[in-house]
Amino acid sequence: MHHTLATRFGRNSHQISGREALDNEALYRHVPSIFAREAHDSRSDRYVYVPTIEIVEGLRREGWFPFFAVQAVPRDGSRHGHAKHMLRLRRDDGIGKPEAAEVIIVNSHDGTSAYQMFAGVLRFVCTNSMIAGERFEEVRVPHKGGIQDQIIEGVYTVAEDFPRLIEATETMKDTRLSEGEQRVLAEA
Repeated sequence: MHHTLATRFGRNSHQISGREALDNEALYRHVPSIFAREAHDSRSDRYVYVPTIEIVEGLRREGWFPFFAVQAVPRDGSRHGHAKHMLRLRRDDGIGKPEAAEVIIVNSHDGTSAYQMFAGVLRFVCTNSMIAGERFEEVRVPHKGGIQDQIIEGVYTVAEDFPRLIEATETMKDTRLSEGEQRVLAEA
């Protein structure tokens, strides 16, 4: 099953990636909205705010580490510290590899995004944050109610599909196409 990531980050976005897990200091320098202390003042009282950094810390305790983060640069400067952001997390043994099973989290603190999480075997394609690969499971959590536990549970829900993802990826890698089949695939 193929899905498209329903979010974009322009070329003016702030991003950081590393061959090792990113620490909070590096994340703060490049993607400060992860550390927002409150929701943007445009949000109503019904909006439930949970700092992304609390989710990152919870996932670190469970063995998931951020190695890539990106933040949008909003036109409205007052939203900068609350802007949409994305983190890619891998287990310790997956960091530094060109492809691996990952959990991706997208969020904002200004109402432009619900928490979105999905699992996939993903490959970093180029420097504009483009991701290619297969996604198999996705969870969206609106900013309502006690959501931190839902978010961490969501990561485990999407991660349950990793064995099937890895098997499917290996099967695809082993598939050999003739020159004619390659042409047909390229033109599709």
